[in-house]
Amino acid sequence: MSTSPSPASVLNFNALFDNPLFAGGIGLASLGAAAAFARKGSIVVLGAARRRLLVNVEISKQDPAYPWILAWLSQPRETPGFIASRLTRIHNLSVATATASRGPGAGGPINAHFFLQPGYGRHIVKFGKAFISVNREKHNTANMNTGEPHEIVQLTTLWAHRHVFEDLFREAHQLAAKANEGKTVVYSARGLEWSPLGDARKKRPLGSVILDEGIKESIVGDVKDFLSRQQWYVDRGIPYRRGYLLFGPPGSGKSSFIQALAGELDFSVAMINLSEMGMTDDKLAYLLTKLPKRSLLLLEDADAAFVNRRQRDTDGYSGANVTFSGLLNALDGVAAGEERIAFLTTNHIERLDPALIRPGRVDLMLKIGEATKYQATQMWDRFYGDVDQDHSGRARFLERLEELGLFGQYKDGQASNRHTSAAAIQGLFLFNKNDMQGAIDMAEGLIPRKFEAEDPTPDGAIKTPV
Repeated sequence: MSTSPSPASVLNFNALFDNPLFAGGIGLASLGAAAAFARKGSIVVLGAARRRLLVNVEISKQDPAYPWILAWLSQPRETPGFIASRLTRIHNLSVATATASRGPGAGGPINAHFFLQPGYGRHIVKFGKAFISVNREKHNTANMNTGEPHEIVQLTTLWAHRHVFEDLFREAHQLAAKANEGKTVVYSARGLEWSPLGDARKKRPLGSVILDEGIKESIVGDVKDFLSRQQWYVDRGIPYRRGYLLFGPPGSGKSSFIQALAGELDFSVAMINLSEMGMTDDKLAYLLTKLPKRSLLLLEDADAAFVNRRQRDTDGYSGANVTFSGLLNALDGVAAGEERIAFLTTNHIERLDPALIRPGRVDLMLKIGEATKYQATQMWDRFYGDVDQDHSGRARFLERLEELGLFGQYKDGQASNRHTSAAAIQGLFLFNKNDMQGAIDMAEGLIPRKFEAEDPTPDGAIKTPV
């Protein structure tokens, strides 16, 4: 049996609404709910509009374009118009400083160049007809390999102007290429990444490296022929890579020639030291698949990999350096990269295994040995050719080297077992830059010195012959 509400209860409920405090609370709560709903709705609408109307491009510090964009942003630019000039004012700046010697001589004053670029935070720049919002952020996380904090630059513009990014990146790349024009960039491995090793070096002229007759020309010709035959390799299913081994004593010009060759080809140099502590098989293989574009790979001291050529211990540890099998797989294994020109150098070719220098891993082996008479002649002309126009000084210098037996034999043809290096001759000439006769008189200093420990003296010092 249903019961109808009593008149007293209905009167009590109506009385609540007649109470101004209760009615005001209901009204305020309704207004608050409506405002919250409107705010949330506006956020959703603005987010949707932002996604529809704006386009974002994010560049991380690990990307090669990151320094290009910062350099592009640091360029001064005029923005016509009263409103535009005030919108694009950047008040938060950071500075990048470059120093260089002023004039000749290492002891002169230093020139400093300061490049102001947008600091961390939000900025607005104008490029063409488009306004671009720039947001540079530094994260709390860091790169595990280098310890550097992660950074990003985010560029935002209207969707209608999205194609402006192509022109922006092209201009930034051209600016970076112009800054490195006439220079060779040397990369080194930092963790699992390639990073420029200091500032780019001025290109070394190929003619400044003097090797024995025909050696330089044969390598340059072979490299250029390889670069012109990529499709030939593809058509025949041959991996497009080339390997060279330069062997010989220290100071013969192996590394100098590779740097000069990179300058001749307008390539960079990606350098790995196989004897570096922490260089493992996996790390080497990964780095070789991520080489910078248009670079010559330089693996110095290839014989160092043989130091660790041993079986793994019972605990699985095989040493801190690259193993022999790891080097072979990185050069010519299943995961080996292509489009690669690799140069291996060694001072001890007798330590190399035939498996390393077989074709496919090393396609051309060339000895760059001790200085020959041809090299000494060319180096003399390069240093003193302007003052020794009749070549009389050169003849006396060469005669003196033959008297000392520095070309492997004496003047009478008897073996001397003596040699000198191109680096030693260059050092002699540098010591006597303006004294041709001084270089001749000091030629005896080119005789290789042998340092052998003798018995300790009473005070504990070790005497060595000079």
